[in-house]
Amino acid sequence: MNVIPLSEITDGMAELVGGKAAGLAAMIAAGERVPDGFCLTTAAHRAGVVPEEEVAAAYERLGRGPVAVRSSATTEDLPDASFAGQQDTILDVTGAAGVVAAVRRVWDSLHSERAAAYREANGIDPGTAAMAVVVQRMVDASTAGVMFTADPITGRRTTTVVDAVRGPGAAVADGTAVPDHYVLDAATGGGTSEERGCLSRRDLDALHRAGARLQALFGAPQDVEWAIDRDGEAWLLQSRPITTLFPLPPDRGGPEPRVYLEFGHVQGMLQPFTPMGLSAVQVVTAGIARSFGIPADPLEGPAGIVGIGGRLYGDLTGFVRSAWTRARLPEAMGVDFGPRAQAAVERVMEDPRFAVRPGRPVRARTAISVALRTVPRALVGIGRTLARPEAARDRVMRAIEEAKDRPAAEPRPLTAAQRLESVAATADGRSIPGDTVIWPVATALLVTALPAALLKGVADDAEMNTVLGGLSHNVTTEMDLALWRVAEGAAGHRALLSETPPERLAAMYAAGTLPDIGLRAFLDVYGHRAAGEVDVGVPRWAEDPAPLFAAIANYLRLTDPDQTPDRRFARAAAAAEATIDRVLARARRARPVRGRLAGFLMRRARTLAGLREAGKFAGLYRLREMRRQLLLAGGELADRGLLEEAGDIMFLSLAEAHAVVDGEADHRALVAARKALHRRELRRRHVPVALLSDGTDLEALTPPGPPEAGTLTGTAAAAGRATGPARVVHDPAGARVEPGEILVASTTDPGWTPLFLTVGGLVIETGSPMAHGPTVAREYGVPTVVGVRDATRRIRTGQVITVDGAAGTVTVEPGHADACSAAP
Repeated sequence: MNVIPLSEITDGMAELVGGKAAGLAAMIAAGERVPDGFCLTTAAHRAGVVPEEEVAAAYERLGRGPVAVRSSATTEDLPDASFAGQQDTILDVTGAAGVVAAVRRVWDSLHSERAAAYREANGIDPGTAAMAVVVQRMVDASTAGVMFTADPITGRRTTTVVDAVRGPGAAVADGTAVPDHYVLDAATGGGTSEERGCLSRRDLDALHRAGARLQALFGAPQDVEWAIDRDGEAWLLQSRPITTLFPLPPDRGGPEPRVYLEFGHVQGMLQPFTPMGLSAVQVVTAGIARSFGIPADPLEGPAGIVGIGGRLYGDLTGFVRSAWTRARLPEAMGVDFGPRAQAAVERVMEDPRFAVRPGRPVRARTAISVALRTVPRALVGIGRTLARPEAARDRVMRAIEEAKDRPAAEPRPLTAAQRLESVAATADGRSIPGDTVIWPVATALLVTALPAALLKGVADDAEMNTVLGGLSHNVTTEMDLALWRVAEGAAGHRALLSETPPERLAAMYAAGTLPDIGLRAFLDVYGHRAAGEVDVGVPRWAEDPAPLFAAIANYLRLTDPDQTPDRRFARAAAAAEATIDRVLARARRARPVRGRLAGFLMRRARTLAGLREAGKFAGLYRLREMRRQLLLAGGELADRGLLEEAGDIMFLSLAEAHAVVDGEADHRALVAARKALHRRELRRRHVPVALLSDGTDLEALTPPGPPEAGTLTGTAAAAGRATGPARVVHDPAGARVEPGEILVASTTDPGWTPLFLTVGGLVIETGSPMAHGPTVAREYGVPTVVGVRDATRRIRTGQVITVDGAAGTVTVEPGHADACSAAP
């Protein structure tokens, strides 16, 4: 079938007619006013020849006259890829020969440079793309434009946004005209608009109602093209999903807004969790919460912690509205979550919908229960750690060794159901080493934070950051230095390791054909780690060591012996000791009592602060065992035909996996849909730090002002200055970073830290100075700035930039600042 009228297209024909035509047909079937037209199908495109006679006959049936010839690719107008403007639309085409020529142009646009780049950026296989073409009557428009049934900038679902110009609407889509802009309330259609715009109240009401119908028809917020003809009738020219919106929080059922804070960026985890990974975190969180007397559903976790878009968010609404916590909340957010979170909370507190209300954020009974269980343990644990820090540190190290012990051989083969039960038992946070690890780690956090407050006005932030450099007993630092030693020992294989792709090296290692470079011994200790390691759905380095080979190749490019990681670490430790002596001498003169107390705490910090990674590190062994059992259970389910492959179990929750085992449910279609959604979220570069229940990204309400002279600002995280070429990295796996380059990343977790050993500086979009990435950077003496909004979009690889880790600034050097000065 080569040509089909739009009115005859039915469900299930998307592969034949493409996304745009399928959407128009659905609108026609729903009774919407859509210009008449026909579709030249993908069958004609695959044949490679325009069926000129069929096209001419269909054009005649339309009544001749001007038409619009528009692309309708099979990969177009999809929920996760709009292809807006990437393929051609040709307007006001007349005559059959003109239509045939326009069809050829549209076909050619499928392989244009911009369309190919868009497919690559969105992970779309070019072999799956085929082009259908829509031909529609032109509307003699008096006014036209676009409408979004949710605000595409802020994400707010309770507003409809309309842009309009007089005449045809192409000028709105291609950006050649400044449109009249209208913001309408989603419920009533009221709102703000241009005082003397080109749309009347009647026009806006009609468009608003049409948008609501289309959103209901397609089940998601829509990007709609429309035109109003000379008789005042509104025509709908196209409707496709708004692909950039971050998913909504779960519906709590109440009419009032709620505010959610993203937790993952503090731990350097902005990539989405797999469904099983999120489920495991919720089970672990539930166990920890119950051990402290906090109510929590065993599978869903505490009520205030939810998954949104595969990320972990916490509901802060009660804390914002409570007089008991409101005053201290912004400062706490700044310390624990970084400046971006602090600014978002301050913005929320200006919103009258979040005004103070009577009551506490948690029930008095819960607070008393938590206090009775926690305070005595905290006093004993913290006091014991402060009194004998080395002994406390040794106990933590022993607990890690105990957690490392591999599980004993199973006495008999376990069923999938038994393996899932063992996962739930392993995930239960109550089984995590408790006071032995918790209170030394808590003490470490206290002794690193308190000296800055005691010495305010005596020591600056840069000095206090320097004090925390070169810390011993940090398991992540020790891991990175161990990998450096592997690279040192592998110098004899420099050419092989530097010139072979990491994936190929990983395959050689698995096949036993790679020379022995000591990697196996490294993996015996650290093979349970990876980027995004808190997600059980993520392969560990022991399963896929390709990222390690990429890091080793980076290390082997380092030629300056004075810049080797071990020497940099030693210099950072020496600088820390010298800074303590200098600061304390100054403090004792200015504030003797505070100076002595600060000295005591800083010395304890040098002994204990490296432990902040210990709790997570120990827990990762448990995640490794959970992953092992899940993959074995998934293998049985695949053998029974209930999953395609063992790893598919990671795209179910723990409860859903139990349902598959117990009820023989076939979840293969669900898994396929979850995988597609996960791939979509992996491509997302911006994750809201704070989100309202109506979808509003709070940062989008206060866009950043223009930087001064190519300077971006963030928060100082590791003192020092470094100048070098920027290297923007979105994924540490396989990343090539030359020695001395400035690493620019949206976030970093411990799986990124092997890249830190040779970089000149570090720029991170998210996090706080106490997050994992900045902590490790300080220990290597790498100048670091965090909280630099949109850094990965406003800085290009190769630009020469200067990082000032004390001032919290990133400056693009003269001659390189054009991209930096432009808003993203």
